[in-house]
Amino acid sequence: QVKLVESGGGLVQAGGSLRLSCAASGIIFGANAMKWYRQSSGPQRELVASITSGGSTNYADSVKGRFTISRDNAKRTVYLQMDSLKPEDTAVYYCNADSDYTEHSYWGQGTQVTVSS
Repeated sequence: QVKLVESGGGLVQAGGSLRLSCAASGIIFGANAMKWYRQSSGPQRELVASITSGGSTNYADSVKGRFTISRDNAKRTVYLQMDSLKPEDTAVYYCNADSDYTEHSYWGQGTQVTVSS
């Protein structure tokens, strides 16, 4: 059974920092690209950051220079360090695992991040 469990969300003032974690089980972690999405209002989820199985990273323009994605394959965990947070970063943040070899894609349950002005 595949499980992605996010943690680290919460309430923070603008300019503050949070670190999200996503612990994975039931997948070959090292063979998955890991991604963080967020969803505020509406049905669309925005891709915030991604890291390939080889460690290459990519970021949405809105978070470049403020957010850092990283992974620890030994701990089967992906992180999202969020600095200089803005009220517009308020959203539910979701972890996603995309297999390198199959079409399987898995989601966590989400963690709420609220940034007050």
